[in-house]
Amino acid sequence: MIAAKGYAAQSPTTPLAPWNFERREVGPHDVHFDIQYCGVCHSDLHQIRNEWFKGIFPMVPGHEIVGKVVQVGNQVKKFKVGDTAAVGCLVDSCRTCENCNLGLEQYCLNGSVGTYNARGKDGMPTYGGYSNTIVVHEDFVLHVSPKLSLPAVAPLLCAGITTYSPLRYWNVGKGNRLAVVGLGGLGHMGVKWGVSFGAEVTVISTSESKANDAKKLGAHHFINSTDKAQMKQARGTFDFILDTVSAPHELRPYLSLLKTNGKHIMVGIPPEPLHVHAFNLMDGRRILTASSIGGLPETQAMLDYCAEHNIVSDIELIDIKNINVAYERMLKGDVRYRFVIDMATL
Repeated sequence: MIAAKGYAAQSPTTPLAPWNFERREVGPHDVHFDIQYCGVCHSDLHQIRNEWFKGIFPMVPGHEIVGKVVQVGNQVKKFKVGDTAAVGCLVDSCRTCENCNLGLEQYCLNGSVGTYNARGKDGMPTYGGYSNTIVVHEDFVLHVSPKLSLPAVAPLLCAGITTYSPLRYWNVGKGNRLAVVGLGGLGHMGVKWGVSFGAEVTVISTSESKANDAKKLGAHHFINSTDKAQMKQARGTFDFILDTVSAPHELRPYLSLLKTNGKHIMVGIPPEPLHVHAFNLMDGRRILTASSIGGLPETQAMLDYCAEHNIVSDIELIDIKNINVAYERMLKGDVRYRFVIDMATL
């Protein structure tokens, strides 16, 4: 076994704190890399607090992971020692079902394996990127271009692919009007993708202070959702709405902003079920849909697109000892736009 150290929650009610544990030995197809940076996702907080489902404790969060390869198995073909490597939200899947064969491992019909708070095929818990090192099968490890800033790449492994995937699936681009609801870790990437793909992008937020930030990111317009006049004027004007909000919120006001056949895409995951009346969808034949991260081929395609177009996340680099403070700030929306842990501070 490989000795590892990180930060873990021992229960849903305890803060993250230093914890020593073990990773598996490097198998024939495994890539072992030292973690240099790990993004902080709102889902990390949801999971350590059991807000979605019962967790596996101790829990080491983190699924936005980048670092340098230090060892590879004797049958690994895709990586060599010294390569920059990345791991996102998945570390395994069945690899044989219809979805896996289509490169949609996130929708594995037999159940994919999360990077943390899951159990591998050996029955052992998986531990995430708030740690110094990790061992993952090469099929679930991604290449990162040296052109990109490594700390700012980390959030692409979740916030980036979560917003990239649905916009690509629905072919959002030139000639489309896209609204991005919420301007946080997911939202700011949604704006960057929408602008890069050629859409006319509007940010919708409850906070007027986000207006200048939205324009700096390239958004063409801004709507304060607490302003009834602005919301009324925007009714029936959007082809797509990308909803990145993870707090409970009512969908009806946003659905009314869609054109006929418009799509409201959920990528934020509120802790409570959302309530939608059928009339809100029937009026205009609107579509309410959702999307979950991306498969391995699409995630690699996103990273390659980022290298070609020089797109990364806007981040605040933090010391791991400040992770619990970062969580509290994240709940208040006090981050532009993603915390990333510098693992050299571990």
